[in-house]
Amino acid sequence: MFYTIKNEKLEVTVNAHGAELHSIRSTDGTEYLWQGDPAVWKGQAPNLFPYVARLTDGKFTYKEKQYSMKIHGFINAVDLEAEQVSEDQITFRYDSNEETMAQYPFPFIYRITYALSGNVLSVTSQVENTGEERMFFGIGGHPGFRVPLEEGLSFEDYCLEFAQETHPYRVGFTDDCHVNGQDLPYPLEGGKRMWLHHDLFDHDAVVLKHACRCVTLRSDRGSRAVRVTFPDYPVVGFWHMPKMEAPYVCIEPWSSLPSRAGIIEDLTQQSDLISLDSKKTYCNNWTIEIQ
Repeated sequence: MFYTIKNEKLEVTVNAHGAELHSIRSTDGTEYLWQGDPAVWKGQAPNLFPYVARLTDGKFTYKEKQYSMKIHGFINAVDLEAEQVSEDQITFRYDSNEETMAQYPFPFIYRITYALSGNVLSVTSQVENTGEERMFFGIGGHPGFRVPLEEGLSFEDYCLEFAQETHPYRVGFTDDCHVNGQDLPYPLEGGKRMWLHHDLFDHDAVVLKHACRCVTLRSDRGSRAVRVTFPDYPVVGFWHMPKMEAPYVCIEPWSSLPSRAGIIEDLTQQSDLISLDSKKTYCNNWTIEIQ
């Protein structure tokens, strides 16, 4: 089922399956979100929980028991309940159950709220630990944006521009996208700009840490842009389907990284995961500003 929220600037449609963004349109009808294509990438903006990216062999351990989970967790593959709906805001909810406990041994309530204010879409994720033990998880976003955003421009006319000079490191990955510990400085033009070209993603995502937490997809030749701000996410990934001339780019705020290469992680020992005590609630917000 699809739900739509709107205000004087934007109209946003969300699919209850995965609580995934389906459309971000300005009032003049311009679509900013990638519309999905099974021949390229059928996703549009999956939500990531309770793990970000890949686990070695798709497995982790907790209290010496082994569990299996797919890439980016499972919230993207389930139907969420529309818990609260108004004209310009919607909150989706999903409660842990037997199916989730079989692959992730923590009781929880997951909520995600989309709210409009002018030309800004706010995305707030909330995780409530309803169990008796501390829980461990990763969380993030994966929205894809159309490139180009205007007729007459090309993919290569666009850049990802950070809001201030920044000197990030690119997280080192193995060929199968696990952390290899070989992080390297990632120079940007003028300390701010990463120019887009399709072979940028031939080896999968460019994942940066220690970067400015505000980045804009823009072109010097165009007037439309998208700014993503993620103050409490320490990692950002940029991606489109490798080795394709895919007409989109994903800007992905992440709370944590994939598992280390060759290691089946013990969730209690993976240092970058969020840990949440019993009966506590975690909340994190990021925004999409349409320019």
